[in-house]
Formats: sequence, C-alpha cells, structure tokens
Amino acid sequence: MGHGTEATGWLAAWAAALEASGFSFMLRDSTWIYPLANLGHILGLTLLVGPIVALDLRVLGVGRAASVAALSRALTPIAITGLVLQVASGLLLFTADASALVANPVFRIKAALLVLGIANAIAFRRIWRDRLEGWDGDPPALGRLQAALSIVFWLGVAICGRLIAYF
Repeated sequence: MGHGTEATGWLAAWAAALEASGFSFMLRDSTWIYPLANLGHILGLTLLVGPIVALDLRVLGVGRAASVAALSRALTPIAITGLVLQVASGLLLFTADASALVANPVFRIKAALLVLGIANAIAFRRIWRDRLEGWDGDPPALGRLQAALSIVFWLGVAICGRLIAYF
C-alpha cells in the first residue's frame, strides 16, 4: 500500500470516529446548533472575504481615493473576525459530516485554498505591515501579486464551499 492510501485510510478512520462521537450526534440532532453554525459560516465568509477582496482590489489599483494603509487598518480586524467565525463554525459543520467531507475532492481543494489563503495573508502582514504608507501610488510587484493570489484563494474557498454539496 502506498503512502497516499495509508494517509487516506488514516484520515477516513479519524473522520469516521469524529463523526461517531457524541458531540457529532448532538450537532446533527440539534434543532438549533447546526443551522446556527451554518449561518455563522455564511456570516464569517462575508466578514472575511468582503474586506480582504476590497483591500486586495485597492492594492491592485481600484479605488485610489482610499489610502491602502487606512483601508488595511479599518478592514483587517473585520477580516480576522470573519476568519475566526469561519474556522469555529466550519469545525462544527465538519464534525457533523466528517466522513463525507474528507472523501469529497472539492472539500480537499477548499481546505488547500484555505491554507494557502491564510499563509498568504500571514506572509503579506509580516512583509508589508509597516510599509503600506507609500503604496497609494504604486505598490511593489510582490505586494500586487500577493493581492491577486489572495483574491483567487479566498474566492476559491467560497466557491468550493458552495460546490461541496454537489460533488
């Protein structure tokens, strides 16, 4: 058996155990918890992707009337709140249906894009956090590339999230 099959087998067994847990049964059987987690996931998506895409578009030259640094200061806390809400609600939703999700190729793509989006955001903050003031005219090429990738990653996460139910 190859390493990929072993990893998949281990992951499937872990997901089945998670899904068989009492906590998972409570999530699926609750009248309110699962629907509220679903609503929280949608709210988190809005709070995360909206501000990130707005800032990324500004870095790419859209809406030059707004300062990149000021926009970043205003929108980053909203995006972080959205990310926290997304992760918390996503973990609940995952727990309720873990076996089907780990077997779903679209979920795997979503998870990979999520990791890439978070890594890109962390790298962006570490590299540029204290240097955004001069970006109103012509941001560095790497910053523009990171902004473009950010849009691809986060919209990909959102699109895959909606498509999971169809695959």
